[in-house]
Amino acid sequence: MTAIAVVTTVASKKEAHAMALALVEARLAACAQISRIESVYAWKGRIEQGKEYRVLFKTTDAHYDAVESAIRGLHSYELPAIHAFAFERISAPYADWIESSTS
Repeated sequence: MTAIAVVTTVASKKEAHAMALALVEARLAACAQISRIESVYAWKGRIEQGKEYRVLFKTTDAHYDAVESAIRGLHSYELPAIHAFAFERISAPYADWIESSTS
C-alpha cells in the first residue's frame, strides 16, 4: 500500500465541501483538506487569475482511478486539475489509518 495525496482545485467553497464529503463518505479518501488559494494560469490563449479552493484527498494508490473518476463526476470545470503524489515518508500508524479508512 502506498499512501498518496490527490489534489484538485474548484471554484467555490460549497463545491469543495460537497466533493470532500462525497469522497470521504464513499471511503475513497480518509480525509480531505480544503485551502483557499489564488491561481494564475494560461487558458484558451489568455492569462487568467482568480480565487479557488484546493482540495487535497488522502488515500491510497489503489484508489486513484476511483478517486479521479469521482472528482470528474462532481467537478464543474471543463478541464479539472487532478494530480497525485506519493508520500515519500509517512508514519506507520498514520499510513495504517489512511488504509483502514479507505477499505
